[in-house]
Amino acid sequence: MNSKLRKVLGVLIVVVVLAGWYISVFGAGPLKTIKDSMKFGLDINGGVYVVMEADTKATGSELKALMEQTREVLNNRVNAMGISEATVVLEGKKRLRIEMPGVKDAEQAIEQIGKTAQLRFVLADGSTVLTGENVKDASIDTDNEHGGYKINLKFDSTGAKLFEEATKKAMEGNVTSAIDGMSPNQIAIILDDKVVTNPQVQNVISNGSCEITSSKGGYSKEEASTTAALIRGGALPLSLNEVTSSVQTATIGENALNKSVIAGLIGLAGVFLLMILMYKLLGLVANIALLLYVLIDIWAMAAIGGVLTLPGIAGIILSIGMAVDANVIIFSRIKEEISHGKSIRVAVDQGFKHALTTVLDAQITTLIATIVLYEIGSTTVKGFALTLMLGIIASIFTAVVITQIFVGIIAESKTFSKNKHFGVDEEGNPRKLIHKQFKFIENRKVFFAISAIVIVVGIGFAALRGFNYGIDFTGGTMMEFDMGKKVETAQIEKAIEKYKLNPTVIFSGTKETHVQIKTIKALDHKERGEIIDSVKEAFGLDDKAVLASEEFGPTIGRELKTNAVKSVVIAAIGMLIYIIFRFKSWKFGVSSIAGVLHDVLVVLAFYAIFGITINNPFIAGILTVVGYSINDTIVIFDRIRENKHLYRKESIINTLNISINQTLDRSVMTSLTTIVCMIPLFFMVSSSIREFVLPLMVGVLVGTYSSIFLCSPLLYEFTKKDEMSKYMTKANLAKGQKKNTK
Repeated sequence: MNSKLRKVLGVLIVVVVLAGWYISVFGAGPLKTIKDSMKFGLDINGGVYVVMEADTKATGSELKALMEQTREVLNNRVNAMGISEATVVLEGKKRLRIEMPGVKDAEQAIEQIGKTAQLRFVLADGSTVLTGENVKDASIDTDNEHGGYKINLKFDSTGAKLFEEATKKAMEGNVTSAIDGMSPNQIAIILDDKVVTNPQVQNVISNGSCEITSSKGGYSKEEASTTAALIRGGALPLSLNEVTSSVQTATIGENALNKSVIAGLIGLAGVFLLMILMYKLLGLVANIALLLYVLIDIWAMAAIGGVLTLPGIAGIILSIGMAVDANVIIFSRIKEEISHGKSIRVAVDQGFKHALTTVLDAQITTLIATIVLYEIGSTTVKGFALTLMLGIIASIFTAVVITQIFVGIIAESKTFSKNKHFGVDEEGNPRKLIHKQFKFIENRKVFFAISAIVIVVGIGFAALRGFNYGIDFTGGTMMEFDMGKKVETAQIEKAIEKYKLNPTVIFSGTKETHVQIKTIKALDHKERGEIIDSVKEAFGLDDKAVLASEEFGPTIGRELKTNAVKSVVIAAIGMLIYIIFRFKSWKFGVSSIAGVLHDVLVVLAFYAIFGITINNPFIAGILTVVGYSINDTIVIFDRIRENKHLYRKESIINTLNISINQTLDRSVMTSLTTIVCMIPLFFMVSSSIREFVLPLMVGVLVGTYSSIFLCSPLLYEFTKKDEMSKYMTKANLAKGQKKNTK
């Protein structure tokens, strides 16, 4: 790229960044702000979600078809209720998740969507002639007469007789039109009081089957399929059982959203400051790329119609800290090239060239863990994973493309193409956080012992008193109230004592006026409604005081535990395959995965020792820790692979020590920026966000430790035999030569 083009692109990028942030915050004419463009989850906007499980023994393709029919029915039902942006999605094989933003009366909404579908065939006078129970099947076929598609219906023996009588009445025209818009010769097919279709009867039908066609070019395939599915759904109703549900008020969500944005801005400012202090002018370049990165991340989320939840916001803020990593790797390599005596331009070119492989390897391995998290995680966790995935892709682009443009401009500038602007003094010594050279491999047994002690102590605590599982793992119920004043635990317990819940009462809020009532009993919406009414009556509260209500069935908890193990195993296998492929050695792969296993066990030990609650967000935390840990390890291993070719005469111990020391600044800097982003989030936002952030903070520290003190020493243990074999071969060869000379 020539100098002039690079400068034009640089100016254009700055304009885009400034305009993008202005529009994101204030809007501009028809262009909405990011807040108005983004879809927000129920934990921000408030509303109700319920997960319902089908009570059926069907399996395979039959179950799949049945669940799709039921989804169509429920989707039709929530739309008929007038709920804007309501969604009905399949979750797993036998479950449906229904989200209803803005719904106030949760009990009524859940009852409405959970009832058995009612399909009726109705004459123009409003009389029902047969029901969905009499329909054997509804399918689609091509309509050769009118074009497009038609719908074929088949009735059972009773239905065939009833339908024959109904078509006879319609053909005679002796039906008084009581339904608006219907003529006497029409029969309406109605599902849950909503007309699915109302075709005209052409003749008396007595053979137990009929066709529904459209004279206007036939039905489209989608329209015919949807109509047939709705009719089948009425004919094949499923019994649905509530397994988990939640009611959230918008008040809590908006407050948490505002606090998250403030926490994110504080974290972003902290990262900006760190980058400028450490990398001076290059730090400013990284900050410009980081501003563009955040814009790409949030607007990509809005463009694909993604739903932003509070955990998703945590994912964006976390990814800001991680996005710095690619820039840190690049800047570190440029500084090293300059310190080797190369000119600024050559150093920049070589620095990017050498850093590219490391950046891609590190980010791709993290992406593998994030994809697994998205595929296996619950809906809440998916939001977290989606923002991380978008963040990883955006960070590669901004670091490799945008940063390179600006660094190239600086390198070509007579004023700024000096060592001091690239973190190197006039003598060619790079500015470093840590100047001392450590002997990591020689002390490996000490590090192994420390890790073993922590893990063994954690296992001991887990065996003696078990883990402190939250209600989403054990099954249970949570209700939250704004009491408007400080109340005593005894008062709460007295108000609900007749329900025999044995509750845990937790106070929160600035003045501890918010009360959470938790119980290991899984209470459905009716039972929760009774308890809520009792609390409202005892303390004189209105409906606005009820902030949240959640229930988790015990089966959900068992699945969460299974999915947590499955996620780690699948992610580890995926990363192992990739590392072996890239490094062409099982030793690098096994050493990396051993570090991942170590990190998971240490985080579990931390939770066991301190009795911290393990819940749904913990799974997201663990998977992110896995991705972060492997990212750090890959950076070090990439340098080891490179140095093995550069220092062929060095012993493996020296090569490993050199590699770890060369990347030490980068490991510390990346961990520091990530922690700086998470600290405001941990202290300023809600407890639900804190549950996401805590395992991440612990995991970042543990992941950094394992990549430096565990994985590389393990790699030495696997490779030292090779070095010994080479040594013995050389020694034997030397002995043979001595004998020959005698």
